[in-house]
Amino acid sequence: MTSAGNQAAVHRDAVHDAIHDAVQDAARTARDAATILRTLTREAKDDALRRIAAALRKEADSIVAVNGEDTERARAEGTSAALIDRLTLTPDRIEAIAQALEDVADLPDPVGDVVRGYTLPNGLQVRQVRVPLGVVGMIYEARPNVTVDAAGLCLKSGNAALLRGSSSARSTNAELVRIMRAALSDTAVPESAITMVPGDTHDSVQHLMTARGLVDVLIPRGGESLIRSVVENSIVPVIETGVGNCHVYVDADADIDMAVEVLRNAKTQRVSVCNAAETVLVHVGIADEFWAKAAPALAAAGVTIHGDERTRAAAHGEGLRFCEVTDEDWAAEYYSLDIAAGVVDSLHDALVHIRRWSSQHTEAIISDSATAVADFIAGVDSAAIMVNASTRFTDGGEFGFGAEIGISTQKLHARGPMGLPELTTTTYIVTGRGHLRS
Repeated sequence: MTSAGNQAAVHRDAVHDAIHDAVQDAARTARDAATILRTLTREAKDDALRRIAAALRKEADSIVAVNGEDTERARAEGTSAALIDRLTLTPDRIEAIAQALEDVADLPDPVGDVVRGYTLPNGLQVRQVRVPLGVVGMIYEARPNVTVDAAGLCLKSGNAALLRGSSSARSTNAELVRIMRAALSDTAVPESAITMVPGDTHDSVQHLMTARGLVDVLIPRGGESLIRSVVENSIVPVIETGVGNCHVYVDADADIDMAVEVLRNAKTQRVSVCNAAETVLVHVGIADEFWAKAAPALAAAGVTIHGDERTRAAAHGEGLRFCEVTDEDWAAEYYSLDIAAGVVDSLHDALVHIRRWSSQHTEAIISDSATAVADFIAGVDSAAIMVNASTRFTDGGEFGFGAEIGISTQKLHARGPMGLPELTTTTYIVTGRGHLRS
């Protein structure tokens, strides 16, 4: 290796080591904060949440201005419209974020809840009690609202939040963290309860994923490649959030007008989110009647239908955008005004299709048949199932959680929208009177 090459290698190693040390320091600081947080009363935590909400409202103009820098850079880099939508903060969205914090403050504190309690025959009293996880690391893409949602939910549940957002939102995330930490300065909550992971290269993510012993759990939120990378490479325990390949099945006994409206909402109300519908399956017995109304409705909304032959035969309408469906379409999470569509011969065939292609996020059935609904619920293995309702309701705020830290598609510890209880673990407290085991 040349002298210049040696110098470059030494520089890379020095940078790598510096980022490692900075991430470790941030994690240690967060762990110290978690030690304090687990002892705080609900009153102290709720006061901090309300102060943060007030500060976000007060500094909304500053947030929008800084966010504009991120969105402008994203446009210059050719970022898709859907991702720019995720990245964008408006005064209305900031108000919604602040309101979500106040909603979280109004919720019961899960810390200290007794999951179960009983007395053994020997007189020992056993209680299983909720306690904070400790340090929760978040690795997420684009959406700066996650910065506040995660910090607020972690704070209320007694956890320190260690935040690693994407470089696309780095200015906005830094501004949000600055505002939140400043709001904590006069509260019992340490400012280090909300900490940004230093660095904006992949090295800082790698060091966070290997900070076992300092970070208690990692929660990735973003696209499939990010989630897969964290799941496959982290030695810190991971709660896996999943991509949203969500299905709507229109049964033979569906109310067609309702089915059209539910599908339109599920697909078009906001396309850049994981609970938007990506596939619609229609029973053959109702396909012609359904598509006679659904095709013009979707065309008016600008939706492109990626359909099979029977959908093409049933779907007509002026301005309808249509192309032939492929396996890539069945597997896609579009983040756009596109939907895969198929006609099925039975509910059983719909379930077979969903089992093959679903990401186990959210599936919906539109039907007035109690039998069909029961069979669908029994046959679908996803985190959420909607009956005669839009997939867009799979959301912590809509479920009454105030906000969510993610939607888990795994099956251990937490599944579906994760609110406050999902950010706790449990401790067994066993009380005796000098009991000795024989």
